[in-house]
Amino acid sequence: MRRLRGAFIPGIFQTEDYIRAIFRVSDVVTDPVDIDRAVEFRMRRQAALTAEEPPAVHAVIHEAALHMRFGGSAVTRKQLLRLVELAEMPHVTIQVLPFTADGVPAVNTPFSLIASHGGILETLQMDHAGQSTLLHGPDSINQYRAHFDRLGSVALPPVDGSPSAVRDDVRDSLGLIQHLRYSHY
Repeated sequence: MRRLRGAFIPGIFQTEDYIRAIFRVSDVVTDPVDIDRAVEFRMRRQAALTAEEPPAVHAVIHEAALHMRFGGSAVTRKQLLRLVELAEMPHVTIQVLPFTADGVPAVNTPFSLIASHGGILETLQMDHAGQSTLLHGPDSINQYRAHFDRLGSVALPPVDGSPSAVRDDVRDSLGLIQHLRYSHY
């Protein structure tokens, strides 16, 4: 299980054009060759989502990430559609943390909690502009697991792209993504 939280759309969910646009405005990766390598790396990493035995991924994405424009309207619209497509995969859960969420924990650093081998190799990855920090201690893992669970509890219900799930009377993650996609881009 990989749990993601952040104010940006997680790299493993980003389209190629969106990734390239992010790196074009980055102060960290500036050389075109390095940008190509970074884009290629993220695209290869995404192959895990369609592997024979893909990992379970649960992401809580802040609504602000859905409003961030990288590469213009067409790129952003395509990125939002990609989130909906990914959420249709049975092993991918995407929730949106709306601006209106009440009781949001005050941790601003994007993080991934990566669990494997029955939890033996759990790792906390905290993303920063120039590098990532990896933590393995049980105290850190437990703290961020609780933080993630709290975020999930105040976020909108997960994206459910099935035809029976599309209802006008429920505010959920899919509805918010679709609203932004159709009204802003």
